Amino acid sequence: MEIDRPMALLGGLSASRFMRRHWQKKPLLVRQAIPGMVPLIAREELFSLAAREDVESRLIRHGKTGWTLRHGPLARRAMPSPKQPAWTLLVQGVDLHHQGVHELLQQFRFVPDARLDDLMISYASDGGGVGPHFDSYDVFLLQAHGRRRWSIGRQRDLRLEPGVPLKILSHFEPEQSFVLEPGDMLYLPPRYAHDGVAEGNDCMTYSIGLRAPAAAPLGADLLARIAEARAELLQDAPAVAAVHYRDPTQPAVDGPAEMPAALQHFARKAVLAALRDPDAIPRALGESMTEPKPTVWFEGGEVPGELRGVALDRRTRMLYDARHLYINGESFRASGRDARLMRRLADQRALGPRDLATASEDARALLEDWCEAGWLHAQ
Repeated sequence: MEIDRPMALLGGLSASRFMRRHWQKKPLLVRQAIPGMVPLIAREELFSLAAREDVESRLIRHGKTGWTLRHGPLARRAMPSPKQPAWTLLVQGVDLHHQGVHELLQQFRFVPDARLDDLMISYASDGGGVGPHFDSYDVFLLQAHGRRRWSIGRQRDLRLEPGVPLKILSHFEPEQSFVLEPGDMLYLPPRYAHDGVAEGNDCMTYSIGLRAPAAAPLGADLLARIAEARAELLQDAPAVAAVHYRDPTQPAVDGPAEMPAALQHFARKAVLAALRDPDAIPRALGESMTEPKPTVWFEGGEVPGELRGVALDRRTRMLYDARHLYINGESFRASGRDARLMRRLADQRALGPRDLATASEDARALLEDWCEAGWLHAQ
């Protein structure tokens, strides 16, 4: 991607300028970010996705009795009539199931893949919405069909409505309001309050959401992965694993329930030993950030007699750093020519015959394994 070239998607800004001026700083409204925008997926096809077990969906209604929320899968007969007002269907991760939507999401890869999450489609009838709220992550709101009025503001009062199944702000104070037509897009930084309401039936909005891991669960996940990797290492190093706590100078105690300070020190050293490996945290992070979502699984593929080209499956997450490759929750050490080749695969999501002509036997074997797993496909 040419990050210094003006982009219609960003209102004539280059990706570099957008990231400097707006990213996590201030909103941006772009009229006709995608000129001539038409929905990439029809309403009935979206409803069919919402009925699937492997797709996350939610049905939200707002009426005289307040807000209601129902989680999918949602059978077609459970969907209200499009003529009924004030309801919204949210379908998450549509890019995983529709190639055209996946290709649209690729236009936002001026943001690191590690931060790019998925594309959610919101279908709403007249007056439909999810109420005023804020997100902990950046979001691009692209209008695909119909019209939606967005009210936004820098909200200081973050108190929520009590007893409501949605995180709706109690005292929303909008500062600006825009009506988005098909092709228009609004970017909002994290924690920027917003409320989108459909004006007319058949309103469809594409939300390109970014990943913003919370520190506590991310830390817990990384520690679990490091512990698992450490346990596997110790299986191959019985001498290290056989080091047990010893206390030959432990005196008799009159407070038997008190934790021995020496044991605490031993435990601290055991944890620090697991973190002493400089690759431990980067490797765990790469595996965590490429771990497929629980609803994602791959179908095994066939490997042709000779690989002439490969492309990553749209559900595959692949990242890299200076020493490793990460793909679908697994990590591989990589260096030299093969590492450059695999980084090109991660960046371009495909390799052609000229690329593969430089691959070593080990690299080809790895690509064939990934083909058999369904992570990538022969071209």
